[in-house]
Amino acid sequence: MMQATTAVSSQTDISAHEFLAFTLGKEEYGIHILKVQELRGYEAPTRIANAPAFIKGVVNLRGIIVPIIDMRIKFNLGTPTYDQFTVVIILNIAGRVMGMVVDSVSDVITLSPEQVKPAPEMGTALNTDHLIGLGTIDERMLILVDIDKLMSSAELGLMDEIAA
Repeated sequence: MMQATTAVSSQTDISAHEFLAFTLGKEEYGIHILKVQELRGYEAPTRIANAPAFIKGVVNLRGIIVPIIDMRIKFNLGTPTYDQFTVVIILNIAGRVMGMVVDSVSDVITLSPEQVKPAPEMGTALNTDHLIGLGTIDERMLILVDIDKLMSSAELGLMDEIAA
């Protein structure tokens, strides 16, 4: 009898994770809140010559030059528009600071492990390596992005070139 209670309690010890929910187009995404340094309104960044289209440019954030990546362009979600709801999520990934432009930020959501389903296998049509899974809470479904993998070493290499 004692072992059953231990098993149950150890299962509830699995920590719930907090995700910052944001929108790109009609979809809602989530990233680990611990990767988020701050939220800022959109301001036009300084363009960098020969940078890929999804890198909008750089901004000076209290003395740190921060590359700004437009996720709508990165995910091919149509032509981005910039308005009062456009948000730049300032991320700290592996000691690098970068900004990610999204349509809007809604809230911080706590998801327990049971609320996170693995991303479906899409074959080679869609690379799901950068997805943690799908988070479900009531009627909402969040596409949970592994932001470290998304801003992968190849892209961080690109970031190094720009910052240099």
